Amino acid sequence: MTTSLKTGDSMSFRKTLTVAEQAMYTGISGNLAPLYVDQRAAREAGFDAMLSFELNGVALATTALNRLAGPGWRLAALQIDFSAPVLVGQTIESRVEVTAADAASVTCSVRCAVAGAHAVAEGTARLVPVAAGR
Repeated sequence: MTTSLKTGDSMSFRKTLTVAEQAMYTGISGNLAPLYVDQRAAREAGFDAMLSFELNGVALATTALNRLAGPGWRLAALQIDFSAPVLVGQTIESRVEVTAADAASVTCSVRCAVAGAHAVAEGTARLVPVAAGR
């Protein structure tokens, strides 16, 4: 597979995480940890709102990766460090940037941040042609 992607190409995707989406993630993941599903527990722990699932924000990065690379590529590896909690209701912007690209893979930096503020998750992603590994 060839790619027209080159170092420095980038894409971002921004979204506000809602209570309804949090409920869907709870159902999908089965994660019923109190800080994710109980407003009172979150407030007792010192937060203004329930915490968003960490992977919810990173899911936004996968949208940016897909839009950047297109349907011929899939996620092969993802390494993310989470540096801060995200609250339900906050807007997260996930930005990905190509750091290396050739016919066999595309490597991107990943940064998820509360809009206009600090990073909450950073790492790298590697994309490969969709048929790789079949």
